Amino acid sequence: MEMTEDFAIRPFQMDVDSIDELTRLLNVSYKQLSDLGLRYLATHQDSTITRERIDGAHCLIALKDNRIIGTISFYKPGMKHGCPWYERDTVGVVGQYAVHPDYQGLGLGTLLLNRVETYAFQTGLKELALDTAEPAAHLRSIYEKKGYRFIEFANWDVTNYRSVILSKTLPSKRENTQ
Repeated sequence: MEMTEDFAIRPFQMDVDSIDELTRLLNVSYKQLSDLGLRYLATHQDSTITRERIDGAHCLIALKDNRIIGTISFYKPGMKHGCPWYERDTVGVVGQYAVHPDYQGLGLGTLLLNRVETYAFQTGLKELALDTAEPAAHLRSIYEKKGYRFIEFANWDVTNYRSVILSKTLPSKRENTQ
């Protein structure tokens, strides 16, 4: 478990943590996007869907005062489908990425994403990808500033928008040791 001044970050534990609490976090964190008319699955998914979406993933949670205030899931190659980029054997995928609105803008989201990028690098992957709504320009801008670039468009059956697939080239082992 990683501790920062205000947060603890650790893997989600099915036998310890509440899937219902994780689901509520996702729902409330994506509400502002829902208010914009974007129907991300996380805006309305129930606990059964949350459990399915983290099954087999490396799901991290951020805790403050024993409450889940952030989450991110990493999926190994072969776990995510629906667009050609996600199906490459050198590409990991980020999903279910959320920070409670009360804690947004404090760097917690960056900390979670950095942890997953490090994990993906350590597993030997060359790329880490994610998707967001094409109309969510503010999110696209954040990801682009973090080194993610546009790859392709995708249309998911569970959303009402076209998604942009963004990906970041992870450092090679030689680059990382310098």
